[in-house]
Amino acid sequence: MDNCLLTVVFGVLMLGGCLARVVTVSRGPLIRVEGQPVSIRCDVSDYMGPREQDFEWMMSRDAKIQRTKIISTFDTSYSHASLSKRVASGDISVVRLEDNEVELKIAEVKSLDAGFYWCFTPSTDSVISGNYEAQIQLIVIPNTLVVSPQNPTPVVPEGSDITLSCNVTRELTHPTYLSVTWSLKKGATSEEILTFGPQGGVVTGQKYARRYADGGIRLVPGKNGLFELVISRVTTSDEGIYECNGTEWTHENGGKWIKIVESTKEMGTVAVTPTGQSLSVKASSSSSPSSTSLLLSPGDTLVLLCSVAADNLPSLALEVTWLADGRDIITMERSGVVISNTSSSGAQAKRGEASLERTGAEAYRLALRGVSGEDGGAYACRIRAFIEKGGRSAGGGGRWHMAAEKTSSPVTVKVSQIKPSFTLTLEPILNPQMTAEPTELACHVTNITHFPPGGRLGVTWEHTTLPGDDPQTSHPIGTLDGQGNLSPGAMYSDRLKSGVMSLSRVQPNTFKLRFLRTQEIDMGQYVCTVSAWSVSSQGDMLKTAEYQSSPLTVRWDTKRPSLNVVAKRTREASVGGATFEMSCTVATENLGEAGYSVLIQSQDSLESNVRTIMTLSPDNVLQHGGATDPNRRDSLVLTKSGPAEFRFRLAGVQLSDRGFYWCDITAWTKQQPGQAWTKATSGESNKVRIDFQENGPSFSIDIQSDASTVYPWQTAKMKCSLSVSGSSPKTDDLAYEVRWFFTRLRGGATMTQVASVDRFGVVRKEDRNSSSDISLERDDTHTYMLNIHGTQDSDSGEYHCIATPWYLSASTGAWTQAGELTSSRIFLTVRFAVWDSLKLPLLYGVSASIGVGLFSLVLGLVCAQCCCRNTAHTPRSRNKLMDLEMD
Repeated sequence: MDNCLLTVVFGVLMLGGCLARVVTVSRGPLIRVEGQPVSIRCDVSDYMGPREQDFEWMMSRDAKIQRTKIISTFDTSYSHASLSKRVASGDISVVRLEDNEVELKIAEVKSLDAGFYWCFTPSTDSVISGNYEAQIQLIVIPNTLVVSPQNPTPVVPEGSDITLSCNVTRELTHPTYLSVTWSLKKGATSEEILTFGPQGGVVTGQKYARRYADGGIRLVPGKNGLFELVISRVTTSDEGIYECNGTEWTHENGGKWIKIVESTKEMGTVAVTPTGQSLSVKASSSSSPSSTSLLLSPGDTLVLLCSVAADNLPSLALEVTWLADGRDIITMERSGVVISNTSSSGAQAKRGEASLERTGAEAYRLALRGVSGEDGGAYACRIRAFIEKGGRSAGGGGRWHMAAEKTSSPVTVKVSQIKPSFTLTLEPILNPQMTAEPTELACHVTNITHFPPGGRLGVTWEHTTLPGDDPQTSHPIGTLDGQGNLSPGAMYSDRLKSGVMSLSRVQPNTFKLRFLRTQEIDMGQYVCTVSAWSVSSQGDMLKTAEYQSSPLTVRWDTKRPSLNVVAKRTREASVGGATFEMSCTVATENLGEAGYSVLIQSQDSLESNVRTIMTLSPDNVLQHGGATDPNRRDSLVLTKSGPAEFRFRLAGVQLSDRGFYWCDITAWTKQQPGQAWTKATSGESNKVRIDFQENGPSFSIDIQSDASTVYPWQTAKMKCSLSVSGSSPKTDDLAYEVRWFFTRLRGGATMTQVASVDRFGVVRKEDRNSSSDISLERDDTHTYMLNIHGTQDSDSGEYHCIATPWYLSASTGAWTQAGELTSSRIFLTVRFAVWDSLKLPLLYGVSASIGVGLFSLVLGLVCAQCCCRNTAHTPRSRNKLMDLEMD
C-alpha cells in the first residue's frame, strides 16, 4: 500500500514538472498584398497563473536587428512612436479571441510592414519553463492583379449560346495562384456560375452543377490569362448582368489556400428573347378553315387542325394537347407518343375513338369518331414549346425547359339531338301531424316521350326551409343515379346511413323518400329532380335530360318547447383568493328527454362585451373559452351535478374576475340513440355578481437577541421576527427583504448597513472595519438570524433590522410590495476577560521555567560524571600492612 502511494505521488510530481509554456503563432511565411487586411493569431498553452494572459507584439525588418514595439494588450503606451498614430486610428489593433489567444490585425498593410513579427507573453509561471515568444515572417507584395472582361452579346434568342470572355493577369514575384469566377447578378442578388482555380479545378454554383455536368456550361481556357465560359441553350432565366471575378491566392505551409486580393468587374447585361413572343397557335376545321363554329349530327366524325408557327421552331420540341371546354382530350408528347386522356363526358375513353397525328412540320390533326350530344363544346389546341437543357443519355432521354405555352382560339362544336320529355308529380303518402311521426313522399314520372332504348332514370331530393325563415336555405338530401347508386347529402348523411331516412325506387318510374321519425327541422318544401340517362357509343352513362317537380310543403302545428334557467350563488367570494361557486338549474316544458349544452358567460358591467368562460357539450365534453387565461384553467370547474343542474366553480378569484356571471343553456334532442344531436331550444339564466374589495395583509416586526453581553471571539446571535395578519397569503406567496444596521453609540443617528438579504434569497455583506465575520440565515418564512462570529470590541453597539414584505396578491395575481417595517434597537456589549487573556501566558511561562530547571540539573549531572572524575591509577602495596599514608 505504501509503495502504491509513493508511486502515485511521484507520477503527479513528474507530470507537473513536464508542463512548460508554449507560445505559437500562425504558420509562415505569410504572403499578403499591399493595401489588404492582415491577421496574425497567437496563443499560449501549458502556462501557470491566471487564465487570462497578456500579449505583446514586436516587429523588425530583419530578424537580427533591433525590434520595434507594436502593441500590447495591457500597456496602452507600449507602441513605438512610429506606430502610435496607426494604433490610435485603429489601422493596427489587437483583438482578444480567448483568455489565452489574441489576433493582431492590420487594416491596410503597407510595404513597410514586411518583416518578422514576434508575439511575446509576460511570464506568470512560478518556474521559468518553455518558450515565451514566437516568430513569423510577413511578405508584402504589390497589387498587380488586373481583370479585363469582354462585353457579351447584349440580346440573344432563347435556345442559343452565350460566350463570356474574361482576361485575368498578375505579375509573378512570389508563388501566388489565380482563380476566375463568373457570376450572374439579378437585382441585388448575385449567384456564382463557375469558378476555375486556384488548384486548376472547377467548382460550380448550386444551381449550375447539374447543367455543367450535362454539358450545358463549358470552360474554354485560353492563353495569356484569357478564360472563356460558354453557356449553351440559354433561357429567360439566364438573362441579367454578368460579372467576372479574379482572385489571387497563396498556399501557406499548413496546406491552406488563402485569398490575398480579388477584383470584380461587370461584363455587361444580356437579355434573352423569349420563345413566346414569336409562337402562334391556330385551331380550325378541316372542312371550313376560316369558320370558328361547326355543326355535327350524332355519330359523325369531328376533324380539327392545329397550326403552329415560331421563329426558332426547328430548335423547339412541341407538346400538343386538344382541349374540350378546358378538359384534356388527347396529347402528343415531345417524343411523339400519343396519350388519350379522357372523353369530354369525363369517363375513360376507349383506344381508337380519339386520334391525333402530325401531318406536317407545323400541323397536327385531331379526329373524334362517333360524336354524341355530350361531345359538343369549345375545342382549342394547346402548344407547349420545350428547349433541351442537356443531360441526354444513350437512350435519348434528357432534361427539358418549357420555354412557352400558348392556347389557340376555340372552335365551337355543336351536336344536334332530341332530348327525352316527361312529367313529374310529387305527392305525400304519409303526412305527419306532429313531431316524431313518419313521413313518406312519392315522386311519379309520367308522359315519357323520346326516351332512348336502354335509358334509365335517376332522382335527386332537395329540402328547403319554410318561407319566412331567415335565411331560407336549401340542402340536398340525396341522389340515386341511373345505375341506382346512392349519394347522400352532407347534412343527411348520418340519417341515411343509420336507416332513419331512406331513398328508394319502388317502380321504374316511381321514387320514394321516407322519414321514420320526422323532426321539426324537417318541415319545409320538398322537390324531386328526375334525370334521364342514356348509354353513349363508348358505353358511358350520359345525362340527356333533367326535370324538376313542383315544391310540396310539409308542416304541422307544433308546441314550442320552453326552457327556463335559474342561477344562484352557492359560495360567496368576499375577498381575493376565495372561491366563487354558482349553480344553474334547468326547467323545461313541451320537451321530452334531452341533453344540455352549457355556456358560462360573463361581463364586467351590464354594458360591456360578453365573454365565454367555459362550455360543456351534451356529450359532457368540456372546453375553455377564448377569454380564459391558460394559466388559470386549473382554477375553473364546470360539472353536471344533477339531471338538470350544473355547477360552476372559480377558485382564487382576482380583481379582474369581478363582474356578472350567468349560464346560457341549450337543449338538444336525438331521434334515437347513436344519432346526431338536434337543437330544440335555449335560454339564459339570471346574472350573479362577483364584487369584493381588496384588503391586503398587515405585517409587524420584532428583534430579539440570545445574549446582550458576549466575550471576545464568541458568536452573537440576533433574530428578526416578522408576523402577518389579515388576509394571510400562502407561504410560497410571501417573501421579505431584510437589512441589518449598526451604530457604535447608543441611540446614535448615523447607521451603517452590515448585511442584507433580498426577497430572492441573495445575501450581501458590507465591508466592515473588524476582524469578526457575519452571516445571515433564514430559520423559517418569517424569521431571519444575524450571526456575528469571533466578536471583537469594535462590534459593540446598537443593532436593528428593517424589512420590506412582498406578497403575491390573490386579487391581481402580481407581486405587491408592502410598507417598510423598522424594528426596535438592541445593544450588544463585548466585555474583555482579564483572567482568560492572562491564563495562557502564565501557563506558558511556568512550563518554560520548569523545563529550563530540569534541563540545568540534567546538564550538571552529566558534566560531573564526565568531566570531574580522577582517571590516574595508584598501584596497591604488596605489603600486608597498609602504608601510613593510606591510614
